[in-house]
Amino acid sequence: MLIVEDHPVFREGLALLTTGIPGHVVCGEAGTARHAFDAISKLNPDLVLMDLNLPDKNGLELLRDIRSLRPELPVLVISMHEEEIYGEPVLRAGGRGYIMKYEDTDKVKDAITKVSNGQVYASERIAAKILDGLTRPRSTADNTVAAGRLTTRELEILRLTGQGKDSRTIADELQISLKTVDTHRWNLREKLGLSNGTELIHYAVRWVRDQI
Repeated sequence: MLIVEDHPVFREGLALLTTGIPGHVVCGEAGTARHAFDAISKLNPDLVLMDLNLPDKNGLELLRDIRSLRPELPVLVISMHEEEIYGEPVLRAGGRGYIMKYEDTDKVKDAITKVSNGQVYASERIAAKILDGLTRPRSTADNTVAAGRLTTRELEILRLTGQGKDSRTIADELQISLKTVDTHRWNLREKLGLSNGTELIHYAVRWVRDQI
């Protein structure tokens, strides 16, 4: 398996944890999306464990790249990001599982085992949310699918916008410039087919409500 994580300590911890899972050997490690993509081509791993936060590319984009290169390769995301917000987009981008970093080692091992065996790993809450989305009115389901095309940063800004925060507050919270926030909001409007900032706010509020 290949471990993709930009924090060396956590990467080493994952490598150590996997030694206790029968039949699993770490064939390589990567700290960036570029190194991960190169390693997949050279090492031909049968499983990828990865974080969403990478210095050169967000994890959702890397997931889509991996899916294009090796659609059969299972990927398990192990992340600090809120599962309610990022779990479903990860699965829609091609991931086979999502688990939070704070979960105990037995749960992480279980997730690794299930994904490597061809199963999908998701918490009961996320599984129920996805099934519920299949029975919702089409407009709501379309919103969910559209949000699944966004990057990790765009999802963060969509979430904060839906919580009623303005651009300045979002910039301060994410420690980015106001111009960067406005650029992301423009990209959100383009990707979601929205005409103006007001429509984006209404969309974001509905989207956040649907995550609850």
